[in-house]
Amino acid sequence: MVSQRALEVLRVIVEDYVDSREPVGSKAIVERHDFGVSAATIRNDMAILEEANLIHAPHTSAGRVPTDLGYRRFVDSLSDIRPLTVQQVGAIQRFLDESLDLDDFFARTVKLLSDLTNQVAMVQFPALGNERVAHVEIVPVSPSKAYIILITAAGSVDRRMVDFNAELDETTLADVRARVATTLSSVSLSEVDGAMSKLAESVPLTLQPIIADVRTALKSQVDSHRKDRLIVAGTPKLVRADIDFAGSVAPVLDAIEEQVTLLRLFGEMRAQGDDSGVRIGREMSDHLSDTAIISHSYSAMGGDTSRVAILGPTRMNYPLNMAAVGAVASYLSGVLGDDA
Repeated sequence: MVSQRALEVLRVIVEDYVDSREPVGSKAIVERHDFGVSAATIRNDMAILEEANLIHAPHTSAGRVPTDLGYRRFVDSLSDIRPLTVQQVGAIQRFLDESLDLDDFFARTVKLLSDLTNQVAMVQFPALGNERVAHVEIVPVSPSKAYIILITAAGSVDRRMVDFNAELDETTLADVRARVATTLSSVSLSEVDGAMSKLAESVPLTLQPIIADVRTALKSQVDSHRKDRLIVAGTPKLVRADIDFAGSVAPVLDAIEEQVTLLRLFGEMRAQGDDSGVRIGREMSDHLSDTAIISHSYSAMGGDTSRVAILGPTRMNYPLNMAAVGAVASYLSGVLGDDA
């Protein structure tokens, strides 16, 4: 059982190690922090933390550094993230408001976030192109099941099974089919979910659960057409932090360049409903096991969501970086979201 004082010791080890990049010993903790106990007592707490795999001794050093699990415990214990100052938020708005177009806006966003955090910054941009819906068909398989068939103007066909919570008669199904087909005729894929949301608000209460099931299936179908890309800035900062990586930084640079691993990770967060995600070390793929990612979802065009994130070594200032990512995500939602 890890005591509350031991968790406080973990906190100062994380904070001191982030600041100094040097392993933290019991003597340094007693000198820098007011625990009101002896160095021997702190050593006992550190032994408990080490047994719980929250800290470890690098090489033959007398000091200790956090493990991935220690960083995770520290992040999970952050009950309140201090927001950026009014001046910092104002500076973000002024800088981004000077953007010339959308490409410039995203380029400025990642540069700003990289400068704020001194880490690699990235924005996921959902690209559905200009594809439009040609037709949506609902084909019954049984009274409570049907195929939703989405056909785009470019000729692609996607078929998904939907299970309704109740049996539908032919008249009800025909009504739903007609409403959906009319609503989505020639609508761009990026607008499908927003159009279905408005349809759900306009139909009788008896049809709302059915429309909700169809909307869920269509959202999954539209997602399969997404060709997301990442806009990245600050990669040289990662190279300069090479000392913080146990192995080579090359696999991390490859993952950033190829983008597939990162986009898959963001997709998993999205599927889990994880709006504010922190992934540390081996919680991710082997390529990223020496890194941490702090991300936050933002509302994009057409009712969609994407992510803004920073990536760096596990030894980073988590509270500051979480506040910065959250502030930038909030601004992106305000500018790009449907309510903007």
